[in-house]
Amino acid sequence: MRLPCEVWVASRLLPSAGLRGPGRAARAVLALGKPPGGGGVWLQVSTARHRPGAKYQANVSHLKTFLSAMKLADRGTSEESLPLSTLAPPKASEVEKPKTKMTITSRKDYPFTQSFPYTLEQLQASYCKLPRIDMHILCLKRLRKLDLSHNLIKKLPVTIGDLVSLQELSLQGNLLESFGAALCNSTLRKSLQSLDLSQNKIKALPAQFCQLRELIHLKLDDNDLIRLPFKIGQLSQLRFLSVARNKLPFLPNSFGKLSLESLDLFGNPFEQPSPLAPDIQLKIPLTLWEHSARATINYRLPYSCHVLPSHLCHDLDMSKSCHCGRACLSSFIQTTVTMNLHSVAHTVVLVDNMGSTEAPLLRYFCSLTCYSQFLDRHLQSIR
Repeated sequence: MRLPCEVWVASRLLPSAGLRGPGRAARAVLALGKPPGGGGVWLQVSTARHRPGAKYQANVSHLKTFLSAMKLADRGTSEESLPLSTLAPPKASEVEKPKTKMTITSRKDYPFTQSFPYTLEQLQASYCKLPRIDMHILCLKRLRKLDLSHNLIKKLPVTIGDLVSLQELSLQGNLLESFGAALCNSTLRKSLQSLDLSQNKIKALPAQFCQLRELIHLKLDDNDLIRLPFKIGQLSQLRFLSVARNKLPFLPNSFGKLSLESLDLFGNPFEQPSPLAPDIQLKIPLTLWEHSARATINYRLPYSCHVLPSHLCHDLDMSKSCHCGRACLSSFIQTTVTMNLHSVAHTVVLVDNMGSTEAPLLRYFCSLTCYSQFLDRHLQSIR
């Protein structure tokens, strides 16, 4: 669709720079179409001096209304019947470039009675003493980066998981006591790459936390964590992990599966490893439930709440992995061994002031045979 006409194109930024626009219109061809690779409706303005033309993307719904009115006028529809409004200068928000970034660092600047621009992609609202996350924020579907650090937020709404584009979330310096399992099962599983929960009051993270498979950066410093998610090894994309100054006595068994660039575990009260003093919770013979559950996990049989009661699904989700690779649930032998943190991270912050880079790792054994084999290898290594 092409329209030869006289066009005058001026930049709205010229007056602010003390410049004037072109003094007269230029002969041009207006073309409405789509780029070669697709991707929306575009308006192209071509002149003799610039034949490739300048391109402007059009809002499809607004364009339909505009073209519909032009079509009715072309057919000779009376002025009273046309969907026309009185000509008036547009609002500043209609001619300004859509706002994609906003930074608020004090409560007096926070727009409590107004909505945020729907085009926002980055929002920082720090030091605003917010007790909760504003519903206006939860409507920003284009938001990629959200920084709500240093507020008074105690609980996260489930609807934060509806921010389908969210890649970075900072909640540093709040009053959070938990990170809900529902959030871990939301769309954040596919989008969230950076999460900062440092300087809160979190004691534990749910097992479902490991569903956030796209995480690259994770900060959990200065909380009250007594354990990490026992399947944290499933976070295969994780590269930067900081859990300094918490209350961790040991690391979960799957921690050894991580492949990190940087790791900080400084200031945790790690217990002394005790491979020769196991906690034996092995039941012999195994119960029918233990046999069945182990078989389900070992043979990777599919299960869901549509097939099994939800509490059984939960038990299966919480299964432990023996050093031999087989599963165990409520019947196992548990002990702690020494782990050199350089085996999972390129850069390791010292664990304590003594210069150590080792930490205790929790390990499970599904049978006496597996534990005996481990014990033989351990005793040989210290001789």
